[in-house]
Amino acid sequence: MKNLVASAALMLACTPLAAETVRLDWLERQLTPPPVLSNLTGDPADLGLAGARLSLADIATTGKFLKIDWALHETVVAPEEDFLAAAKRVLAAGARVLIVRAPAADLLALADLPEAQGALIFNTAAPEPRLRNEDCRANVLHTLPSTAMRTDALAQQLRAKRWERLALITGPQPEDRAFAAALKTSLAKFGLTLAGEKDWPLTADMRRSGAAEVPLFTQDLPDHDLLLVADERGDFARYIPFNTWLPRPVAGSEGLTAKGWTEVVEDYGAAQLQVRFRQTASRPMQDADFSAWAAIAAISDARTRAGTADPADLRSFLLSEKARIAAFLGQPVSFRPWDGQMRQPMPLVTERAVVAMAPLEGFLHPANELDTLGTDRPETLCKAFGANP
Repeated sequence: MKNLVASAALMLACTPLAAETVRLDWLERQLTPPPVLSNLTGDPADLGLAGARLSLADIATTGKFLKIDWALHETVVAPEEDFLAAAKRVLAAGARVLIVRAPAADLLALADLPEAQGALIFNTAAPEPRLRNEDCRANVLHTLPSTAMRTDALAQQLRAKRWERLALITGPQPEDRAFAAALKTSLAKFGLTLAGEKDWPLTADMRRSGAAEVPLFTQDLPDHDLLLVADERGDFARYIPFNTWLPRPVAGSEGLTAKGWTEVVEDYGAAQLQVRFRQTASRPMQDADFSAWAAIAAISDARTRAGTADPADLRSFLLSEKARIAAFLGQPVSFRPWDGQMRQPMPLVTERAVVAMAPLEGFLHPANELDTLGTDRPETLCKAFGANP
């Protein structure tokens, strides 16, 4: 009898454990592209999703070793379809960890669904600072840098270079106004001011008259060291450099820009990530792709180290000081426990090179210098996370 028991125990010990299947859901709201002035402007059809797919492939090897089978369910909602209805179907089918590419209004509507209260949602597309402040939600974490993080990074570079006489051109679109407002907040934060500003006329067509119109438009701006441009759709800013009345560098939406990721980031092993992405997507990796990649990388790291795929436990781990996710940016990224924003270094780039990496040397913080970019704990208006998230 003892031999039978021993044999049975041995057989159980040698039986391979069944892999745990962890479901992830990609939920995307497609948008009708707005009219633009150039055929060079346009997003690839798989923007964001290509980053999620690559990240899933990256974690598959570790998953096999740990007996974790990652499954990504993809739901793309057309512009004319009901986003919330699609979200409810996904949640009813078992979605509990969602990587979302959607505008702020859709993101908040999803987060507020009763069915989503036990879910964990990653925002990979909406940069609005209000989503990290007065409109934050406890079940939403953000892997896309906020607009404030981008403008803070730019302001640090301007301060470091002592470019203190600044001018600003603001486009007519709502996102241009929002970016300009964030720029002004960042300039004030780092002790900089605007010498002058102008609004770009809605009717201008720079394909036809850039060389003639831009010098006249910028002629009456006060003397400045650098010209800031707020044009988030890319309607006109590309025609500003080398056409201004005064020969000055350009930054903001054109020229020197701050982004969460671009194809010119190559240090700290980033070149290998860029190559893998190009091989799978046949195009360069953009910041929206990186934010989706980072969301799945963070989920995988939390599952491995926390030992559970429960959304509440994943959230708790990611908001703790234990979370340190490798992201090819020179130092680990993590999440702010007061608003759910992923803190990360911000590349300051031109079209073909990394100029600097913010936070810049000399911009200090009592806890984490990455928190000099974006909303810091004393400044937050977010109440959903509480004192001890």
